[in-house]
Amino acid sequence: MAKTYNDIYINARRALKAAGIEAYGLEARLIVSQASGKTMEQLTRDLSLYATDELDRQVMELVERHLAGEPVAYITGSWEFYGIPLEITRDVLIPRTDTELLVQAAIQLFAGRNAKPRILDLCTGSGCIGCALAVHMPGAKLVLADNSPMALRLCRRNVEKNNLDLRVICVEADATKKPPMLLGHFDLVVCNPPYIPTAELAELDPSVRDYEPAAALDGGEDGLDIIRPIIRLWKRVLKPGGTLMLEVCEGQSQTVQELMTEAGFVRTGALQDTNGTERVVVGHI
Repeated sequence: MAKTYNDIYINARRALKAAGIEAYGLEARLIVSQASGKTMEQLTRDLSLYATDELDRQVMELVERHLAGEPVAYITGSWEFYGIPLEITRDVLIPRTDTELLVQAAIQLFAGRNAKPRILDLCTGSGCIGCALAVHMPGAKLVLADNSPMALRLCRRNVEKNNLDLRVICVEADATKKPPMLLGHFDLVVCNPPYIPTAELAELDPSVRDYEPAAALDGGEDGLDIIRPIIRLWKRVLKPGGTLMLEVCEGQSQTVQELMTEAGFVRTGALQDTNGTERVVVGHI
């Protein structure tokens, strides 16, 4: 008996739910959307239409890949972060909900100022933070920087995907080295750097450890190998009164604040995520 798109979606959702996938409904829609070549909106529109047996087979193959551990973002090549659509590949980390705190903090920093800030998103990866800030701060101009050419290619596609070309540029830069002089100066630098201590990488969930790029996770022995030079070297790109915001791992906040204070930052502090972890460290000059 022929199945509708809705039948195929329900079967995929049922399989994911039975496996304990928390966002089983969303992820089932993403998988069916990918397999059918339809946008999420088109899929919703066409749920009552009949689909092919081949599509049914393709969807279940993708479901099996996901149940074997492969993240749905890599399977579908797409994800959503802070309300914006992104293309995602295995060259970059999958954006986390925890990182949305960094975006919220940056937006709140300029709330009520009626300002047109210049912002640097360092270690940008997919460009998720910078693109989200540009979408939600239409007066801002942003530079998105990463040392991975593959990540930068993806980042540029996400800038184009969200129609941000006029206010956002992507540049190659290494966060552990002195900033290129041509970058200029910024009101805010945001960064979600690699911060997992090397010894803890083996303990990560297999969906992270086995699929996401190690270079974007590994922060060295104590997780601070990238954070230290960012604080020491990239302070110079901040304008007077500028702000640095760093996402950090659980247990790193106090040490990172001390590093900021030693480097001359003032009014350092930390913001907690929904689990009560001090996730974002903030310092001003």
